[in-house]
Amino acid sequence: MITGDLPGLTYMVRPQITPLHVFKSGGTAIGSRNVAPLARCPSWPSNVTKRLLSDSGHPEGTAQDANASKDPFDDENTKLAYKSALRSGDVVVKTTGKNESAPFWQFGSLYLRENCPCPKCIHPDTKQRIVDTFSLSLRVKPENVQSNGADDVHITWSDGHESTYSWKWLAAHRGNLKPTIKSRDVKPNRLPRPFKAYDPQKSNPYPEVVYEDVMCKDTAVLEWLENIWLWGFCFVKGVPVNPESTKALIERISFVRHTHYGGFWDFTADLTYKDTAYTNEYLGAHTDNTYFTDPARLQLFHLLSHTEGEGGKSLLVDGFAAAKALAKENPGFYNTLSLSRHPWHASGNEDVCIQPSVTAPVLNIHPDTKAVYQVRWNNYDRAPKTKWHTSEQKDWYKAARAYNNQLTKSSNEIWTQLQPGTALIFDNWRMLHGRSEFTGKRRMCGGYVNNDDFISRLRLLKFGRQSVLDNLGNTRGWQQRDNPYSIY
Repeated sequence: MITGDLPGLTYMVRPQITPLHVFKSGGTAIGSRNVAPLARCPSWPSNVTKRLLSDSGHPEGTAQDANASKDPFDDENTKLAYKSALRSGDVVVKTTGKNESAPFWQFGSLYLRENCPCPKCIHPDTKQRIVDTFSLSLRVKPENVQSNGADDVHITWSDGHESTYSWKWLAAHRGNLKPTIKSRDVKPNRLPRPFKAYDPQKSNPYPEVVYEDVMCKDTAVLEWLENIWLWGFCFVKGVPVNPESTKALIERISFVRHTHYGGFWDFTADLTYKDTAYTNEYLGAHTDNTYFTDPARLQLFHLLSHTEGEGGKSLLVDGFAAAKALAKENPGFYNTLSLSRHPWHASGNEDVCIQPSVTAPVLNIHPDTKAVYQVRWNNYDRAPKTKWHTSEQKDWYKAARAYNNQLTKSSNEIWTQLQPGTALIFDNWRMLHGRSEFTGKRRMCGGYVNNDDFISRLRLLKFGRQSVLDNLGNTRGWQQRDNPYSIY
């Protein structure tokens, strides 16, 4: 048993009993669902219920009297919803003050645990998540809850970790009282658009082109772009080892996209921009720009030098191939990742806090072709989701873990050691990329290309301008190979 004293109540918490039930009064956390009141204090705040409510609606450990038998909620529907929250939610915060927007808040345990704001879970410089969500137990539970008064709530978790949350954060991120995804929203699996997956287990050559050809012939540019579209990535051999030639290579497709990282990059691991990419740390497989409404479509890297150290292998994982495998393994998980929309952010530098104008799912379904055409997967940049029922949280975490298992299978990982003179370009809407830890000093250059400019260049080179004009908006025949809209 864990005992303690908080303003207005002496309490006892029985560990490993869920859901946790926290009372709040002006920022004071008081006990849990399985709390046995040892003494009733006459100074109990008037804006808070005067008893602890068990599932039966009776106070625990006390005799019923006129005041105790009166339910703290006047509305019967509110009382029923509250009892449902106690059954389905892991953490319930009860708020009966006049200024509160809801009579109670509910949170999933794993949701709170993965969004712990401490420096071990959120990088203090980049503000990115560094705790591995998928290594946390799906059954993680709070064992104790404390409050230091009006500012925050402290939770000790079953895995030994300790977290502190402000009341403002809890108020902003409370879950929905009802699920938002209805059964009618569930559609038959929409598999990814047509593609070919490179098999890392076979010793087949990588798709590649030659720099000199690309710079001189449009036919070589077409071959280059078709490789990217079909395989998701392509190497360019014989690139002069300097930033100017690399930038000129990108511009054979289109102009370099400018972001808060600048335009064309030429960087080392110095945290010039507060992002994990600007460190020498291990980077798990992810897509870039999840925090943009329109993520960059292409991304090119060219290693200019690596001195006085080793490591830094580049990782590619085919998000479409992993999604297709997930659909076969568990169609329900696949649907969950295409229906549940999430917020994303980039907030490392003081003058930047970027969020997309709309939330987006991990697997994005094209409204015309009904096929998955874009993957957003970046656990570092995924922001805490609000308006999320605890049952939906549990479904999503299970689905995301299953997808992560596909992505991290060694049989799906393409590891390469980049060398000066060879550039790597890939489809950021499909291919996840990462990097092993390294020592020494690496100098890397590269840049982004927009989706619309990539698709325009590929369609014009492949079909010709007149065919593109003749088929403007022709979504009806997108599956026909002679329709430019088959490229998207």
